[in-house]
Amino acid sequence: MAKNALQAQLLKAGLVDSKKANKISKQAQHAKRTGDASNIDAKKALADAQAKKIEKDQKLNQEKQQLLEEKMLKANIIQMIKQHQLTETNGDISYQFVDGSKVKKLFITQKLYDQIVAGHVVIARLDDSYALLPRPLADRINSKLEGFMVVSNDTAEDELAEDDPYAAYVIPDDLMW
Repeated sequence: MAKNALQAQLLKAGLVDSKKANKISKQAQHAKRTGDASNIDAKKALADAQAKKIEKDQKLNQEKQQLLEEKMLKANIIQMIKQHQLTETNGDISYQFVDGSKVKKLFITQKLYDQIVAGHVVIARLDDSYALLPRPLADRINSKLEGFMVVSNDTAEDELAEDDPYAAYVIPDDLMW
């Protein structure tokens, strides 16, 4: 009814004649039934933009979830190291090892020194210090997330190469420096 009132006002003002008013009315009704071509393009563009936004949001959520899982895994590993680290490690024997590009020193007992050299005990990084762990636990931690083990003497790596010119000169494991 509002359209008719508007048509009546336009007719009274003399801005349109009755034929033009009917034509405008029919065009409006036709556009309403079929939809404008420009309106359809706008709807497609809006739908594409929404699909891209949803895809982007899903990707961001997946990355956030992955970071959260990594953080939780690191926290769990640190907790495992703290719970299962060997205590009673303080001794008179110094064991020197390389962490990154720095030489570090731990004072441990002779028994632990022998176990580290044999590969039964592993030195792991724990925050700003180091922890001694049994080999099976260290292997399990390393399989979950690498980067915590600093010293892991593996007896399989000690095999000598056939073309090694110094193969006859074996360096003792208990060499102190």
